Amino acid sequence: MATKRMNILVYSGNGSTVESVRHCLYSLRRLLSPTYAVITVTDDAIIKEPWTASCALLVFPGGADLGYCRKLNGEGNRRISQYVERGGLYLGFCAGGYYGSKRCEFEVGNKKMEVVGNRELAFFPGTCRGCAFSGFVYHSEAGARATQIRVSKTALTKGSVPDVFRTYYNGGGVFVDAPKYRDKGVEVLADYTEKLDVDAGEGSASVVYCKVGDGAAVLTSTHPEFSAVNFDPDIDVPGFDKVVKALKEDEKQRADFLKACLRKLGLQVNEEQITIPSLSRLHLSSAVVSDTAQLLESLQDIITMQEGEEYIRDENDIFHLEKPSTWSLGPLAKALPSSTKENSEGEQDADAEDQDKIVDYDKLVKRLVVHDKDQPESKDTPYFNHQAFFANLKHYESQSRETDGTFGKNILYGEVVTSTNTLLEKYLPLNAPNPVKLTLSRNTQILRRLPTGFTATATVQVAGRGRGTNVWVSPAGSLMFSTVIRHPMSLMPQAPVVFLQYLAALAIVEGIKTYDRGYEHMPVRLKWPNDIFAADPSDPTGKTFVKIGGILVNSHYSTSEYLCVVGIGLNTTNASPTTSLNALHPPSPFTLEKLLARILTCFSVLYTRFVRTGFDGYFENLYYRHWLHSEQVVTLEAEGGVRARIKGLTTDWGLLRAEELGWEDRATGRVVTLQSDSNSFDFFKGLIKRKQ
Repeated sequence: MATKRMNILVYSGNGSTVESVRHCLYSLRRLLSPTYAVITVTDDAIIKEPWTASCALLVFPGGADLGYCRKLNGEGNRRISQYVERGGLYLGFCAGGYYGSKRCEFEVGNKKMEVVGNRELAFFPGTCRGCAFSGFVYHSEAGARATQIRVSKTALTKGSVPDVFRTYYNGGGVFVDAPKYRDKGVEVLADYTEKLDVDAGEGSASVVYCKVGDGAAVLTSTHPEFSAVNFDPDIDVPGFDKVVKALKEDEKQRADFLKACLRKLGLQVNEEQITIPSLSRLHLSSAVVSDTAQLLESLQDIITMQEGEEYIRDENDIFHLEKPSTWSLGPLAKALPSSTKENSEGEQDADAEDQDKIVDYDKLVKRLVVHDKDQPESKDTPYFNHQAFFANLKHYESQSRETDGTFGKNILYGEVVTSTNTLLEKYLPLNAPNPVKLTLSRNTQILRRLPTGFTATATVQVAGRGRGTNVWVSPAGSLMFSTVIRHPMSLMPQAPVVFLQYLAALAIVEGIKTYDRGYEHMPVRLKWPNDIFAADPSDPTGKTFVKIGGILVNSHYSTSEYLCVVGIGLNTTNASPTTSLNALHPPSPFTLEKLLARILTCFSVLYTRFVRTGFDGYFENLYYRHWLHSEQVVTLEAEGGVRARIKGLTTDWGLLRAEELGWEDRATGRVVTLQSDSNSFDFFKGLIKRKQ
């Protein structure tokens, strides 16, 4: 089996800066999504998690490379080097360029700023020396400039490539004697055109390409990932407005150069930059229309009035409540940032000049339309047919005696949302920039008042995330939803909350296979603990599986019960970034509304039974019927590299049960149990790695 490399990992650990990470995400997502998932990765994840198999490109942004060294010297750099040498790709901007060189020389002779020393990665076999231009000040634009570089069109041959252009510079170096390393696989992609303030040796290389084993690295001392639109020309730094003006004039050339560098690394790059869509209105409705009013009544104690308009101000988001007949723009204008306005369709847009800036979605007021008289019409939600969803929900419920009709009874839909999971319960991702500085934030006021089965769904997510260091790509065509479950503490002895992730996985696979007649043989499987895989339709042997879905369960204890949000993402009609259900040649194409209804009714049936029986033999047999791991032989890294054979799950706490193997893979009699939150499973390498 093999896995498709679909992740672009942007380092956000010690040494990186929040701004540099944001600029990387901003530019790379516009050039590489949805073919790739552009996400952040921490230093701990690089050292401890099995990230290499699915990583298409590892990116180190600007910051301070000493911070990178402190966390990654040794095991972290060993894994990065091995990844690149075995065919992986590395992209280093500024500090990431210093870090990827054999030697770093920064501000030599400056007692307060000097950094000198060898570096372990050594992709560029020489020295990166800086600052190329004097005047650098940490965490300031005082030394920033729009420096001109000349591009080598003999090295960059794909796409539209500029001859020269101006790009953002702030503290980068020069790759000393770069032309002398041609015989070691080094190509100069661009040179500085201006006189440098340090000795560059032969040439004046600002960007280099380095062949490393079966892989490659691009190191750049400037910042072609920084778009001028994200700079504030009015900050109190003399002359910075002229810098921004120059960068804006060369914006197209900047983007073309970055595209050419990515193509040089062999990545599939969008011809045009993709604009992240604006957030849309949210629509609250119910299978029985009168239930919407009852749900709203349960929220009355947290609804406040401001200038005659209703708002819910939760810990993370502000929601402006409105009725379909009273859509208006006035009150919201005062609540939004000055650069943001709303169009006639309810989407929150920036002014024309600022339309594609980095957006802090948490600061935007979310508009929530309450449909307490009728369900949303097609003109209100053209990409989701509420009537079809509720009709299919009723049809599937009529076929089962074990569903209480709560799952999907109330639904919150948005064409474009941040994340269905974070709307209900907001956690800042563990892999966000500088995570130790971030605080936990949730929409707990709303969550505490929502009933079991309440579901949020969307057509497009702009900030979806997955388990641990994973973020699931959420383009149009993915089925994305989150469902609330209030699990009583009294059920824990017989029905532990940890099994919800397994129930959700079963609901997805069962929902697909019982979607209609003829779907029972769809080649969809489970990977422990909570991933959905499908046979790769491009492999005629049927032996290759690719990920098409994932599950994220957030839960916390509150007043004798666990409040849980089960988030699910499933590629349904979209072909990128891996494959989708409709690419598996079903009898008829899946529709999002019908599939959502089927998965929710399956989830309802499974949860109702689970509450009554716990994870009994019925669930065990059902789970093993669909999973990929029966009798799989794996290596247990935390147990000294011993080999073991997967036997199943424990029925008390859902631990993975493995039987230790000895000589000639004979069972020793020792059984090891592994917890999903403490171990990561690299299925394709047969490796179970302990998280620390």
